[in-house]
Amino acid sequence: MAARAYWQGQIRLALVSIPVEVYSATRSGAKISFRQIHEGTGQPISYEKVAPGVGPVDKDDIISGYEISKGNYVLLEDREIAAVKVESKRTLELVQFVDAAEIDPLYFEKPYYVAPTDDLAEEAFVVLREAMRKANKIGLGQLSVRGQEKLVALKPCGKGMLLETLRYADEVRRGQSFFADIGAEKPDKSLLDLATSLIESRSAPFAPEEFHDRYADALRKLIDKKAKSRSKKAIIEEDDEPAARRGGNVVDLMAALKKSLGEEKSAAAKRAPAKKPAVRKRA
Repeated sequence: MAARAYWQGQIRLALVSIPVEVYSATRSGAKISFRQIHEGTGQPISYEKVAPGVGPVDKDDIISGYEISKGNYVLLEDREIAAVKVESKRTLELVQFVDAAEIDPLYFEKPYYVAPTDDLAEEAFVVLREAMRKANKIGLGQLSVRGQEKLVALKPCGKGMLLETLRYADEVRRGQSFFADIGAEKPDKSLLDLATSLIESRSAPFAPEEFHDRYADALRKLIDKKAKSRSKKAIIEEDDEPAARRGGNVVDLMAALKKSLGEEKSAAAKRAPAKKPAVRKRA
């Protein structure tokens, strides 16, 4: 089944408008989700909307409330909320461009792929993409979707472009309060050199396919096993970690770093292909 567009409209830069389609770049179905089931009958559990002292209430009697203090709510009706919703527009206007590395990763929220709607839009799309790539810039704008206005960043991505929704400033916590008790003194140079060497020994190009969600893999294995079994119980045995890697306080940081670096070098030597012995030619 063809992917459904999250948004359709046009990107506008000054007097240039480019019809585009926006698609989610992530898959929600990749995560395992559960439903609560009544064990005796196997029926899924449903939930009633209940008010304390009243019991079950009808859907038509429910309105929205915003808690301004403990137990004190400002009540809002659906028509009042609908009246302040931003009108959904079919235009994303790029109002500013910033350096690619200028936006803190804390602000990035969710990625989407952007592609031209048709062949007629492709030329302008490619020109904008390559101009942004050459300038090493990211375009900023605000996108109106389903009554809400989202801050977004647009940047080149292969043959297409990537649109990422951004958090607004008041949605991001600053780290200074969490780091206030950390001292400002610099670490010992020898310790720093050892840690740097250890990091360098483990450095490699990023390959996301090399990483797997072990919890999700174990859950799928359990689900498959139970689906094939008539029994209600199926146990997946965990792989025991070596005792040396479980907990324990590191008393001597220098010794621990040296040992870790030695293990890394030994492992790297084992992974390296053995050199073939030189063959001497007979006279």
